[in-house]
Amino acid sequence: MAKLSSSRQKALLRKYAFNLKIVMILTSICVIVFTLPKQAKFRYEYEKGRIWNQKDLISPYNFAILKTTQEIESDKASALKTIKPVYQLDNDIKQEQEDGFKNDFEIKWHDAGLNDRLKARYLTVGLNLLGDIYDKGVLSLNVKYQHNAENYPVTVLNHNVAGEKNTADLLTKERAQSYCEKVLNTTNLDKAFLLNLLQNRIQNNLIYDDKLTNRLEKEVLEGISVTSGMVQKGEVIVIKGSVINNDVYQKLESYKKAFEDNARINGNRNLVLLGQFLLVSIVITLLIVFLYLFRKDIYYDNRLVGLILLVITAMLGTLSWAIKIQLPNLYYIPYCIVPLIIRILFDTRLALNIHLLVILVAGFFVPNSFEFAFFEITSGMVAIYSIKNLIRRDQFLTSAAIITFNYFVAFVGISFIREGSFMNIDWMDFFPFVVSVLLTLLAYPLIYAFERVFGITSEITLIELTNTNATLLRELAFSAPGTFQHSLQVANLAENAIYSIGGNALLVRAGALYHDIGKLENPLYFIENQSSGFNPHDKLPYEESAQIIIRHVSKGAELARKHSLPEIVVDFIRTHHGNTRVDYFYQSFLKNYPEKGIDENIFRYPGPVPFSKETGVLMLADSVEAASRSLREPDAQSISNLVDRIVSYKLDQGQLNDCDITLKDLQTIKDIFKKMLMSIYHVRIDY
Repeated sequence: MAKLSSSRQKALLRKYAFNLKIVMILTSICVIVFTLPKQAKFRYEYEKGRIWNQKDLISPYNFAILKTTQEIESDKASALKTIKPVYQLDNDIKQEQEDGFKNDFEIKWHDAGLNDRLKARYLTVGLNLLGDIYDKGVLSLNVKYQHNAENYPVTVLNHNVAGEKNTADLLTKERAQSYCEKVLNTTNLDKAFLLNLLQNRIQNNLIYDDKLTNRLEKEVLEGISVTSGMVQKGEVIVIKGSVINNDVYQKLESYKKAFEDNARINGNRNLVLLGQFLLVSIVITLLIVFLYLFRKDIYYDNRLVGLILLVITAMLGTLSWAIKIQLPNLYYIPYCIVPLIIRILFDTRLALNIHLLVILVAGFFVPNSFEFAFFEITSGMVAIYSIKNLIRRDQFLTSAAIITFNYFVAFVGISFIREGSFMNIDWMDFFPFVVSVLLTLLAYPLIYAFERVFGITSEITLIELTNTNATLLRELAFSAPGTFQHSLQVANLAENAIYSIGGNALLVRAGALYHDIGKLENPLYFIENQSSGFNPHDKLPYEESAQIIIRHVSKGAELARKHSLPEIVVDFIRTHHGNTRVDYFYQSFLKNYPEKGIDENIFRYPGPVPFSKETGVLMLADSVEAASRSLREPDAQSISNLVDRIVSYKLDQGQLNDCDITLKDLQTIKDIFKKMLMSIYHVRIDY
């Protein structure tokens, strides 16, 4: 019953995991489809200057030919030149300033001490000048309307009666002062006295009416036609084999706009939705099939499947958002961030597969789909290849530089094909690609976030762990220096071996450096840390000594988890002895107590046995390095025999049964171990 219950429980868990996977897949598809623009896709791709290689395109209905942006802007500029700025005449200002002049005159006259007989003449001349100035009109010139000359025509409103004038016939404050000075020069009066009074009383009596002028400009702009002719139903838009010149290109642009408008009004939105659902479903299904066929470890881990779906959904959602807000150029989006993240968190094949699928979907919603696909597929491949082996953080910057170079070469090549001239290339069009590459560097903090949220270990984390200044490794070097040196040698052996047979060398190095950290609990109980000749095992029963030695595995795993080491590194600690026996104490017990029965499991490590190439190689490297220290006179033959004996023993004990290591791999591993050990012990090879 217990077995039946356990089997039933496992079946339920598998069913639950599968159902959860289906829910995640459907959710991802629905979110992507929901965010994508809901409009029919224009079927034709075309570029100015290219040959139309498709069949003759005949208009299925009447549509207007749209003007180009440059034409519309030119029409707007011409229309605005016809608008005369409106000024309101303020009649009250003249009377106010004349009254003010009289008051100022009375006060200043007595202070100046001039001849009272001339007082009336001074006052009359001053008032006449003010009257002439305000009758002409005083205003401030507006640079906006000085198109080709300093003066321009204006409309003057006097009690809602419009009159046309030119600023050449009107006065500014500066012109008014010059006019006063010119008139006073013809008199024998004190010019300075009157000029001082007059300049304080010259104000604008023509006030610019901003609201009315803007309204007139708006009306004239709204009246501008955005079309320049019609294409009739049945009329040929472009003939097969003809060059797409400016006129044909504009007809195609107009036809595309008419098609999208017609589809938006008369098209079936539900069918568009269904089409998008089918396309996205194909892409996501292909991804899941790829995982099932080639990466079952990811397929059966819903946590990892969820991460991949999240990255894909986020990228396509970002594209949809950019289209919705009408981003000036869709190349601003960092498409290469997806393959970078997937490559670092998983592998090259999966990164390339996902990048291709994302670009295929995106191609339906961006202009010039083929160009877009070429730019992004090649750049994504470059991004993946540039970090095939991530061993330094600065490789991100190197990768960014290589991606930028690829974009540049592709941009120049496509520009040559399109323009046929180096001089006609608009280099500002390359700027969005530079921004895209800079945004791609956000992959670094995103990878850290994904690691924390989804519990994944990236190569960046492994690089940090292999730094010998890390907390645990520094403590190991200080408290158990012999074990630390042993770990370094094991790391070198294992890393070289796994690099040769194919595997994650960085992971092996991290696992090797931490595999013996459990010895920190009782470092002196391990021979590599004993320097005084005292061995604490001499006073302990063999069973207890064996348990102390065995316990370094469980204590190491416990210590690693306490310091938040990734589980993938903890696996090396748990498996580096597999379920082998501590033979020295087991054989010593049998030799000294032959008549006494004992449970062999007391002297056996708990396991599990290694279950990957990396953990298997580490077990062999650990055993070989430790055993090599017991060689009294190491030479080529003794080292070779030692390596062969240890590898054969591990095979006979079934310790490598769960590893994906072939006999050919084992031979390569042995050759590397022998060569490196001979170098370590300075063994001269006889030729």
